[in-house]
Amino acid sequence: QVQLVESGGGLVQPGGSLRLSCAASGSWFSINAMRWYRRAPGKERELVAAIARSGAITYADSVKGRFTISRDNAKNTVYLQMNSLKPEDTAVYYCNTQAYDTDYTLRSYWGQGTQVTVSS
Repeated sequence: QVQLVESGGGLVQPGGSLRLSCAASGSWFSINAMRWYRRAPGKERELVAAIARSGAITYADSVKGRFTISRDNAKNTVYLQMNSLKPEDTAVYYCNTQAYDTDYTLRSYWGQGTQVTVSS
């Protein structure tokens, strides 16, 4: 079982930067992928960025060139560096992990979310 804890959210002005962190704890066989999702008011949840076990990275078109996902495998932590933030980036950001449990079952786990507000 994997527990995910996000941190780093807050209030920032347009054009500012913020770095989100997601730390995984618990027990598992291996982590297959780590992802950042977000849900803005009145909108559906969307995938922001993902990094696979292989290191392959994908981004939503809306954040390409502004956001960077990275990981520290030794710390079981994934980061989302957000630059040139826009008001439309305002959302609750969720960390998601697909991991093989110790019984080798692939499961999906979610963090509690962290609020990012971009406003002047």
